[in-house]
Amino acid sequence: MSTAPARVDAHAKVTGALRYGADRAPHGLAHAAYAVATVAKGRIVRVHTEAAVSIPGVHLVLTRVDAAELRSAGFIWSGGYGFQSLQPLLDDRIAYRGQPIALVVADTLVAATEAARLVTADYTGGEPPTVAIDGPGVEIVGQEQAVPMPMFADTVAGDADTALAAAPVKVDVEVYGPNQHQVPMELIGAVVQWHGDTLVVHESTQNSSALQHGMAHQLGIDPGRVQVISPSVGGGFGQKNSVQPHLGPLAVAARRLGRPVKLVLTRPQTFHQASFRPMSRQRVRLGADASGRLVAAVHEIDQQTSRYDLFPAFYTEVSARLYGIGDFRGRQRQVRTDTQTPGYMRAPFEHMSVFAMETAVDELAHATGQDPVALRLANDTATDPVTGLPFSSRHVAECLERGAARFGWAERKPQPRSHYADGDLVGWGVAIGAYPADLAPAIAKLSATAAGTIVVAVAGHEMGQGIRTAITRLVTDDLGVPAAAVELDLGDTRRAPQHLTAGSWGTATALPAVAAGLAELRARLGLPAAGPVDLRAAVAATGAPRVDVEATTIPPGQPPDIAVERLRTGLPALAGPEYPGFVAFSYIAHFAEVRVELATGRVRVPQVVSVADCGRVASPVTAASQVRGGVVWGIGATLRERSVAEPRYGGFLNATLEEYPIAVNADVHDIDVDFIDEPDPLLNPVGVKGLGEVAFVGVAPAIGNALFHATGVRFRRLPIRIEDVLTHL
Repeated sequence: MSTAPARVDAHAKVTGALRYGADRAPHGLAHAAYAVATVAKGRIVRVHTEAAVSIPGVHLVLTRVDAAELRSAGFIWSGGYGFQSLQPLLDDRIAYRGQPIALVVADTLVAATEAARLVTADYTGGEPPTVAIDGPGVEIVGQEQAVPMPMFADTVAGDADTALAAAPVKVDVEVYGPNQHQVPMELIGAVVQWHGDTLVVHESTQNSSALQHGMAHQLGIDPGRVQVISPSVGGGFGQKNSVQPHLGPLAVAARRLGRPVKLVLTRPQTFHQASFRPMSRQRVRLGADASGRLVAAVHEIDQQTSRYDLFPAFYTEVSARLYGIGDFRGRQRQVRTDTQTPGYMRAPFEHMSVFAMETAVDELAHATGQDPVALRLANDTATDPVTGLPFSSRHVAECLERGAARFGWAERKPQPRSHYADGDLVGWGVAIGAYPADLAPAIAKLSATAAGTIVVAVAGHEMGQGIRTAITRLVTDDLGVPAAAVELDLGDTRRAPQHLTAGSWGTATALPAVAAGLAELRARLGLPAAGPVDLRAAVAATGAPRVDVEATTIPPGQPPDIAVERLRTGLPALAGPEYPGFVAFSYIAHFAEVRVELATGRVRVPQVVSVADCGRVASPVTAASQVRGGVVWGIGATLRERSVAEPRYGGFLNATLEEYPIAVNADVHDIDVDFIDEPDPLLNPVGVKGLGEVAFVGVAPAIGNALFHATGVRFRRLPIRIEDVLTHL
């Protein structure tokens, strides 16, 4: 039983003691604000700054930065560090509405904001933008042809088209996924300050080392002269996974003025100056025999990207492996539009991929007269249909069976519109989800002191997912020391190289590295391999005030020298992991109940049961919180969230929390969470798999399938809103 508290940072969070990136006010702090473009395409002829510089307290209006002083950080998928290759303020090009055209710095936030409002510009061009994948002027390119690398290739197994043509039962489904934004509670912001020739950056980020090396590249300085400190992130969800365009100009302004500068983007600016979930159109065709056994699947995707970057798509990596379908063909295309480059948002591809696939599977169950759970169980597999390798662990059947029992699925009547409660239509739906069990290279540095404390520095960023608690529990369980004796340094480039924390690999990457460090520490101290430790006495016996050890872990299939070099230079692992003799995923099954008001079409989700297979559950409280958060997110993504692009002038219309509706307390009811809790020792010695992403995958189709059961109508365009439902009642 761990001696660590259920959540080690809980008290600091609820009392407001926890500090985030922009929660700093060093002496002499100046404040910055952006002026932004009011056109979506064109070129800047002139920027008018006269009114802005007349505001008292304004010290700098930065409209153009010379290439000798600043350059692009580069696109993260092209060997760079940024979410996009375009760096504003370097030239006169306008590629999307809301692009910064000037950075104003003043003594106060009020002065900076007012001055930025007064900056205007003259433009040439002004032709109508293309903001949707089915709009005029789009350019469609095949991903496999545009980026001829194995990791971007279409997923193909067997001969899906021939098998589909011969199948006696066929299902053909097309679904649409909207633009969505991450809207973390904490806005994007930073405090930058030069200490002589050293730049210190406080920013909440998921990728401190990328900021360190990316900004060094932008500014033309040695990475050792850049320090990035990010111990806590107030929500990232993919939006904060790389260098943001504001950081370079902010550092330039701080250097010119010789004082620290703080910038916090407004909520509307985060909609236009950061990444977002791209719009997608997905078609799934399934072939099956009369019993519902799947024999073929074709999954074709068109995904939005920007004019200047290709944001790679990985939708079929999961859809090809949900079931034992031997004949599968995927095709992924990129659709260029006039927006900033889209990017990662929780389960960036898997959310819509599984919505498409699980909607089609549910239609197949209905077409063949099969129970939706029974059909999924009949198509389960222990072998990866793409490679033919076994899964390291796969407990999908247990997730479905346990979830069905907890939900009361046996009471479900198969016919749509057959359940009523209090005058409302009631529907029950189910869906499974999966997410790759990825790992990243990590370096853990541990220091045991004669005072009986242990300091752990490791690659990882605390974004609310509970990585700090999971590491603390691992250390206290291993050494038998109290949680108060454990000090963690996370997200700090001064302490250890920081790999990107995303894709559910944060905890699964950090824990094995820390475990290896603990084993090395025991060996250095001459201690047994297991059991409680008198750390104070063990360190004192060495005659030194502290004992330092370091451990490096490299996932299989990643060349050690290359992986460590990329880790130390702020770049993500280029490929892999490629596990020897197996394939690894995390899994989940969601059961959802919906109630539909006949008079209004309002949809409520009074009950969700979610059972996850994430290997060993390293921190039960934070793990359950992750799943509940994923379900809440899924409710919002299915019934509420859509970023509305303005077709005439570009940009997003509903760029505030008032107009971008997310799920709130009134939308959330009973969420019952359970875990298989079976360690996966093939994956790593600790036996953990990722959870944060898979928790969200499958919620949308579970709700959508429940709505079909309630109404008899399939809804294939997200979000499913009142106006969509009401017309069918």
